[in-house]
Amino acid sequence: MYSAIVFLPLLAALAAGFFGRRLGARASGILTSAAVLLAALLSWVAFYQVGIGGQTGRVEVAPWLVSGELAVSWAFRIDTLTAVMLVVVNTVSSLVHIYSIGYMEHDPHQPRFFAYLSLFTFAMLMLVTSDNLLQMFFGWEGVGLASYLLIGFWYRKPEANAAAMKAFLVNRVGDFGFALGIFAIFFVFGSIQFETIFAAAPGQAGKTFMFLGSEADVLTVICLLLFMGAMGKSAQFLLHTWLPDAMEGPTPVSALIHAATMVTAGVFMVARLSPLFELSNTALAFVTLVGATTAFFAATIGLVQNDIKRVVAYSTCSQLGYMFVAMGVGAYSIGIFHLFTHAFFKALLFLGSGSVIHALHDEQDLRKMGGLRKVIPTTWILMLIGTLALTGFPLTAGFYSKDAIIEAAFAAHTGVATYAFILTVSAALMTAFYSWRLIFLAFHGKPRASKKAMNAAHESPPVMLVPLIVLAVGSLAAGYFFKDLFIGAGADAFWGTALFTGPDNHMLEAIHHVPWAVAAAPVIMMALGFATAWIFYIAVPETPSLIARTFEPIYMFLLNKWYFDELYDFLFVKPAMRLGRILWKVGDGTVIDGLGPDGVAARVIDVTNRVVRIQTGYVYHYAFAMLIGVALLITYFMFAGGLAR
Repeated sequence: MYSAIVFLPLLAALAAGFFGRRLGARASGILTSAAVLLAALLSWVAFYQVGIGGQTGRVEVAPWLVSGELAVSWAFRIDTLTAVMLVVVNTVSSLVHIYSIGYMEHDPHQPRFFAYLSLFTFAMLMLVTSDNLLQMFFGWEGVGLASYLLIGFWYRKPEANAAAMKAFLVNRVGDFGFALGIFAIFFVFGSIQFETIFAAAPGQAGKTFMFLGSEADVLTVICLLLFMGAMGKSAQFLLHTWLPDAMEGPTPVSALIHAATMVTAGVFMVARLSPLFELSNTALAFVTLVGATTAFFAATIGLVQNDIKRVVAYSTCSQLGYMFVAMGVGAYSIGIFHLFTHAFFKALLFLGSGSVIHALHDEQDLRKMGGLRKVIPTTWILMLIGTLALTGFPLTAGFYSKDAIIEAAFAAHTGVATYAFILTVSAALMTAFYSWRLIFLAFHGKPRASKKAMNAAHESPPVMLVPLIVLAVGSLAAGYFFKDLFIGAGADAFWGTALFTGPDNHMLEAIHHVPWAVAAAPVIMMALGFATAWIFYIAVPETPSLIARTFEPIYMFLLNKWYFDELYDFLFVKPAMRLGRILWKVGDGTVIDGLGPDGVAARVIDVTNRVVRIQTGYVYHYAFAMLIGVALLITYFMFAGGLAR
């Protein structure tokens, strides 16, 4: 069954990629969607067998690599964490595939698109089923490759090419740290097999080794290097700049990357390696610090964005910060629970935004929308459900998972956890504001689009709406029905050994004993955010422009995303360009070409050309040269002999 779950998307990708022209666009979409949908159904069966029935284990596929002491097999690690990720990845991916049949209907390159989607899904499945770090890294890089292909799918657009390249390069920075972490693990443990590493990890607690010329804690260095990879893949603060630009790809790509797959790979990696992270308080504190900063930072930028997809993109960045806060305070199951629920409502919001863009014929600017509630009422209702879940409205999916993270941050009672609590509560207020701002600008008020655009606007076809309805059901019910399994009384039995917590880690119990004001804080922030957005965009719509003019420096600071792109351009891009130009003009042109092809080699050719002219082919020329030589030789001996006497 697990081989079918993993390899069905790969087979579909190969079929659409190599035979898509023969199959046709429609058949390629249906084939890949059916394959991933079947994998999703089998994933739910696996979830029941593993999570409820406790059928964990290891499935070996084939021997893979043997080199000296390194011996790696391709195998599937079957436990609750794997089962949860299989459900998330394949469920969202199957719905995105089906949605794409309608959304990409008029694109001439549909077979290639569906091949990339399925390849992306396969790479993610490789990652979450990995039994060792090499297999995880293979899936990790496979997801990076597929995301590059999908973000730059419309490669004739310079913006799409630039966004794809940016995503690829920024992720290489994080992946370099991840690779170093894997090397360090093999150096310390002599293996990259999870079971071997986890069994030996307690023995390395407190040990040190030489790193970059100084003595450092072994597990702390390893965890920080691994987390560097997570920062890149999950778009955390400082390595976040690629994520908003990834919106240049088709909207289904945005949903697939941002909702449940690529960006959650870092969260999954930290959870999988919890036996290592749990033994390093420094690493956990750093994870908490980065996660909280990201949650707050991304939320501030989302307040003022005007592109409908970018608002949702920064929301994703912020919610990933929440997940890492949970990981950092040791509440691994809560972080995975939010990953699980977030997949439903974030995919719903992205695909719902795609429905809005589809209705307005590719318009993405919120300032050119408005009044769509009566034009596309089904999309409006579904977007409302996604917004309620994202903002944590009581009884929706986000209410159970996001609020639990905030409570865990408070219950940790450390300095960095208190910092995280303050920032996540603040981010909850801003999340509610920008989420309702999106709803009010897009669906309420007077239409700001042209009359022609409004008359042409239409509801999406059923092939696009049905996946949205399924995601809406998950956004409403996933939190309530799964909370006891993930973070409730049955959590210990559900997770088994998939997640590791130390003997002093009692986070799941502690969140039930926080003060009532702490538990109520997220709901209060949600209500305040809604009320503020309603005043700004419904009751007194002149307010936003007035505030923007009054606090123009702050507004421009947020609108320009804290000027990180400009800062990185100044610190890294322009110096790299200058260095490249120096190496090109001076190093290559003046030194290498000057001494080589244009120097010594050119002079040799010049001399050769002149010497060649002596070889005329006439016998009398050669006889004359010989006579001159003999005369010179006799003259030399005559004078040399005279000098000798």
